[in-house]
Amino acid sequence: MDSILKGKTVVVTGAVRGIGQAIASLCAQKGANIAVPYIGPDPTPALTEYRSYGVKAEAYECNVADFGATKTVCDKILADFGGVEALVNNAGITADKLILRMTEEDFDKVIAVNLKGAFNMTKHLTQNFMRQRSGAIVNISSVVGLMGNAGQANYAASKAGLIGMTKTVARELSSRGVTCNAVAPGFIDTAMTAALTAEQQDAIKRQIPLGTIGQAQDVARAVVFFLENRYVTGETIKVDGGMYI
Repeated sequence: MDSILKGKTVVVTGAVRGIGQAIASLCAQKGANIAVPYIGPDPTPALTEYRSYGVKAEAYECNVADFGATKTVCDKILADFGGVEALVNNAGITADKLILRMTEEDFDKVIAVNLKGAFNMTKHLTQNFMRQRSGAIVNISSVVGLMGNAGQANYAASKAGLIGMTKTVARELSSRGVTCNAVAPGFIDTAMTAALTAEQQDAIKRQIPLGTIGQAQDVARAVVFFLENRYVTGETIKVDGGMYI
């Protein structure tokens, strides 16, 4: 049976590597067209992968923290694709330091990308969703937003804020048939975790009941669950191997 995503357009911010790429790839495999606001790495390899599934895929260079730039990009995506059925706010950064050493810039830039960036994208696509009387929004939070973590006051605040925003957007848009949910990954096998020493990785695994670091595809499957399910809203799924039970 075909996925309800087939022929639909999914916007995934930062989907040029890591978790974002895994999310966009799974959506493309299910027949969704992919729009990628990004900043940083060359998007060509990721776009080539998405297009290999026979879907349309385009990238738009944009810092999601920039309100005006995201408006311009969202308008361009709507013009290029004729509409958007789903939004995944995945783009995120870290600037880890103990709060004693954390600067105002460290705090502000993480909040700007991780939290305000999700607000910007949601804000600029809300009218499209309301007009369609349907749509799905998924915010990529983190278990750190639920439990806190030393050295990540800025990151934890941004990810906790996303959960609060998720519930509010779910309440505001539900009458128009729009869902909004969050996925909170734990430790996932990405470039960041790959840079850790074997000893550091072992220490992390000891915190996880399942005893292993997760894969980006685990997060992608949780996101697609929300995108395909039309009767779940305002929820947060933890994808963390049981780290936060």
